[in-house]
Amino acid sequence: MPRDPTLRAGSRDAVTRREMLRVGGALGLSTACLQRALAETSAPVGGSFGRAKAVIVLFLAGGPPQHETWDPKPDAPADIRGDFAAIRSSVPGLHVGELMPKLARQADRWSVLRAMRTADNAHSASGYYMLTGRPHLPKNQENATPKEPNRWPCVGGVTRQLLPRRSPLPGAVTVPEHIWNTGMIPWPGQDAGFLGRASDPWLIHCDPSQPEFKISGIGLPEGVTNRRLQNRLSLREQIDTRLARLQDELPLETHDIWTRTAFELLTSSETRGAFDLSAEPSQLREQYGMHRFGQSVLLARRLVESGVSLVQVNWTRDKDGTNDSPMWDTHRGHSELLKTKLMPPMDAACSALIEDLEARGMLDETLVVWMGEFGRTPKINPRGGRDHWGNVFSVALAGGGIRPGVVHGASDLNGAQPKDDVVHPEELIATIFHCLGLRPNTAVIDHQGRPHPIATAQPIQAILA
Repeated sequence: MPRDPTLRAGSRDAVTRREMLRVGGALGLSTACLQRALAETSAPVGGSFGRAKAVIVLFLAGGPPQHETWDPKPDAPADIRGDFAAIRSSVPGLHVGELMPKLARQADRWSVLRAMRTADNAHSASGYYMLTGRPHLPKNQENATPKEPNRWPCVGGVTRQLLPRRSPLPGAVTVPEHIWNTGMIPWPGQDAGFLGRASDPWLIHCDPSQPEFKISGIGLPEGVTNRRLQNRLSLREQIDTRLARLQDELPLETHDIWTRTAFELLTSSETRGAFDLSAEPSQLREQYGMHRFGQSVLLARRLVESGVSLVQVNWTRDKDGTNDSPMWDTHRGHSELLKTKLMPPMDAACSALIEDLEARGMLDETLVVWMGEFGRTPKINPRGGRDHWGNVFSVALAGGGIRPGVVHGASDLNGAQPKDDVVHPEELIATIFHCLGLRPNTAVIDHQGRPHPIATAQPIQAILA
């Protein structure tokens, strides 16, 4: 259907966002309908817009090093270049770290951002910036928690609110657990913030690598039939007015959403099937890696295949709490940790995902984002480690809406500062939304009824298909 010309961006007769919200509310239109209408006030540009049906975010918590991954510095002094060589990739002229040979062979599927910058060296504060596109206030605050003024919704929360559900599963899912500060307090930027709990990504705390893996709470209890559950739901709907007293604590609409979502999760065979990793060939499971991260990445593929719009897979700490594998936070023993515990499983899982998506014809409509909260210091410290570094680091994207084989931006000789085409999280988030078919000026509404654009920058045109 052609758009009404009076809705062109910049038109003298264009309807303002505030006016649309006011009039739409008076007509009884839902917030989601209004937000999508606001997003269409200017026409999308380019074939990359809306190419992705789903996004998989591979979040390497702790801060993966740029020098040993996507931006090696073979000509730098030894205490900067590190212990590992740079190897050729499938993209002419692009060298990557020798510890990711499988991703090197797939480099022609990826676009690499070599000049990402947060200028924030605190895990949780920089992580908040990367996951929301809004800088944390204040910067460099370690062990930050989800509280005002840092309550901007994460990309999954925005996605879950704005995009229509494509299956009984929630629109955004996080596996296998949240990212934690010291003391097991979650980082800010992992929930829907001011959008409300109904838009939170569904957190699945799990270890898919365990034998007989299954998700508790999905499926009906023994002796409860679909009909019996439907009768219970009908009874609940008859007494909705009694729930009005809870409105001050939680809007009634939120309870409705939760009830319907729970009903669909309990009764859907499609939902149960999405979590059945035993349905996958053992050879494919081994290709991803029979560890928590690898099987979580495989689970992410199954979830987007089942209709989830965004899945975030977090690299997590060791279960026993030791420092043998402190996420990617390699303050000491950097080279040994990379060689034995971090790079091999990452390389296997991420490359298996790309190959698997491609084999299933899903890569062109699934955006994959490889990232962490920041990078590592250019110079190796006296403990044989690299410390936090938000001044410049690397991010890689592949799949739906992304032009493959591109290297955008550059760091300086030592990988210490951006040299060309610096990119900030605002642009990364705008790019993700662009590929999902959401323009930066799409509005989300805070708890005071005020509209906010979902992104404050434009997509990175150089890497778009």
